[in-house]
Amino acid sequence: MTLNLNGQLLDLSHPIVMGILNVTPDSFYADSRQQSDEAIATRVKQIVEEGATIIDVGACSTRPGSTPVSEKEEINRLRNALKIVTKQLSIHNTQFSVDTFRPDVARMAVEEFGAAIINDVSEGGEVMFRMAARLGVAYVLTSNQSDLRQTLLTFAKKSQQLRDYGQKDLLLDPGFGFGKTIEENFRLFADMEKLLVMGLPLLVGISRKSMIYKSFGCTPEEALNGTTVLNTMALMKGASILRVHDVKAAVECCKLSQFIIHNS
Repeated sequence: MTLNLNGQLLDLSHPIVMGILNVTPDSFYADSRQQSDEAIATRVKQIVEEGATIIDVGACSTRPGSTPVSEKEEINRLRNALKIVTKQLSIHNTQFSVDTFRPDVARMAVEEFGAAIINDVSEGGEVMFRMAARLGVAYVLTSNQSDLRQTLLTFAKKSQQLRDYGQKDLLLDPGFGFGKTIEENFRLFADMEKLLVMGLPLLVGISRKSMIYKSFGCTPEEALNGTTVLNTMALMKGASILRVHDVKAAVECCKLSQFIIHNS
C-alpha cells in the first residue's frame, strides 16, 4: 500500500511511526504537551531524530471528559506551532498531519502550511468529508463504535461516502479510547486483523491510553512498557502506522516485528 503525501508516495509495505506533538496545556499525557516556541522546535527535532516518518500536530485535546477549546483558539495555537514545525520539517523532509475534527481548522493547516494528512477522531461527516476530498490530502477515518461489527459497518459506509466525494488516500483508525469501555477496547483489539478486509491501511493509536494504565492501576507516565507490548501486537495484527508519544520505542517495535514476519 502507498499514500500520496503532497506528491510523495509513502510506501506502507513496512510499518512506520507517527510521532505526537500536542500544542495544548491539557492533553492526558503531560509530557506530550509543548507550548513554547523552543519546546515545540525541540520536540519536532526529537521526533525526527528518533525515526518517525510523520508528525501529528494537535491543538485541541480530545481526552475523555475534556471540553474542546473554541475553533478560533485551536487555529491560533496551530498557526503559531506550524510556523515552527514547518521550518523544522523543511530541513528534515518530513511530512505532518493535523489532528482536528473541525473542517475549517483542517483547511487552514493544509492551505497555509501544507499538512499532508487530516487525522480526524470524530468519525467525520459530510462537511469534513467534502473538505478533505477538495483539499486532496490523505484522511484518517476513526471509529467511535464499541464493537467489531459496528466498526466494520461504519468504515464501510463512511469510506464509500468519502470515495463518492472524491477522496483518494484513506486510512482507518479503530479508535481505541473513543466511545469504548476498557473491555470493549480490548475485545476490538483482539479482532483488529479482521479490519484488514477493508483493504485499507490501519493506523493504531494506543500510546499510554487508559486501556493500558488503568489496567495496571498506574499513570500514563508509567505506561510505556504496556504501550510497547500492545504496539508490537498491533503490528503483528497488520497495523501500518503506529501513532505514539515514544517514537524510539515504536520504531524498534516496527524493526523487530519485520524480522519476525520476514522469517516466519
